[in-house]
Amino acid sequence: MEAFQKLGYQAVSEITHDTMRLVDICFMQLDGYTIELVSPYDSDSVVYSMVKKYRNMPYHICYEADDFWEGIKHLELNGFTRMDEPCPAPAIGGRKVCFLMNARMGIVEILEKGDNYVVIG
Repeated sequence: MEAFQKLGYQAVSEITHDTMRLVDICFMQLDGYTIELVSPYDSDSVVYSMVKKYRNMPYHICYEADDFWEGIKHLELNGFTRMDEPCPAPAIGGRKVCFLMNARMGIVEILEKGDNYVVIG
């Protein structure tokens, strides 16, 4: 967080301890852009091996979908494979998320649209 604060980002959420994914999450914003900082706290975390290998790096793009299920279907029809089943994310008020992978593009997260997400204004 400190490195991003030096660039002008400000924390817009508390740190969330996500016990399902075994990560701590914090959202920061600058000039209308929101980033999600993810830090594994257990070696069984979904991102632990990536962070161990690559250290700090962006690892996925998140899109908020007007129609969550249609967004997933669209990606699957276009070469993406679900990495997991859609499930609630505690860091964003329990809205559903789904991670999909494409060998040429990497990981995309689909986020269920909702008005209980205070980070993106």
